[in-house]
Amino acid sequence: MTRTAVVTGASRGIGQGIAARLNADGWRVVNLDVTPPGNGEDASARWIETDLADPASLAAAFDIIAKDDPVTGLVNNAGIALPGTLADTEIDDFERTMDINLRAPMLCAQAVIDDMKSEGFGRIVNISSRAHLGKTHRTAYAASKGGVASMSRVWALELAQYGITVNTIAPGPIATEMFTAANPSDMPRTQEIIGTIPAGRLGTPDDIAHGVASFMDERAGFINGQLLYVCGGISLARGGS
Repeated sequence: MTRTAVVTGASRGIGQGIAARLNADGWRVVNLDVTPPGNGEDASARWIETDLADPASLAAAFDIIAKDDPVTGLVNNAGIALPGTLADTEIDDFERTMDINLRAPMLCAQAVIDDMKSEGFGRIVNISSRAHLGKTHRTAYAASKGGVASMSRVWALELAQYGITVNTIAPGPIATEMFTAANPSDMPRTQEIIGTIPAGRLGTPDDIAHGVASFMDERAGFINGQLLYVCGGISLARGGS
């Protein structure tokens, strides 16, 4: 049986890796992103242009999806990081971070839970970050990702009775455009981060996709409300992502 999963921010980076893995595992994947896939026409997912900061744009995207099969999988992956110290954090940056990283996942979940309840099956995976444990220059980002982890636990409790699981992945440093933008390779701090990873390397989108795929598996129905660090061990070490 082919099931449909929505993955936000799947045009590049971690999201693109997740979409490709889920497609390989037999899911029909829909990518909600404001930009088209980074590698041109991506056969692993159907792209619907969506501004995740705009509730009306999200609603319109789910109206399109509703014309097809029910959605029984959701990966809230899209996110932004606007670095700044506490003193330098602007209210506009803070609010935009919350709109995309925290409000959009809630709206996406609200849009799919009726389908999941009707099917008696659902898998929701939210992408948080190791940074919610603490990292300098990440007031807004860490707050939003901590909120994602907290919402996941609430949803897991509320939705378990319907056969829906809700779990969270907290990536460590992953080699993506977003990481490079926030952590330029010529910054000593970037080399320090890599040096604190016990695995001795940055992670890859495939590393995160494997964790997501495990939670999304039909056989994972008794794994619920969990937070998995996919971080090369950095959550156990000094420093952080």
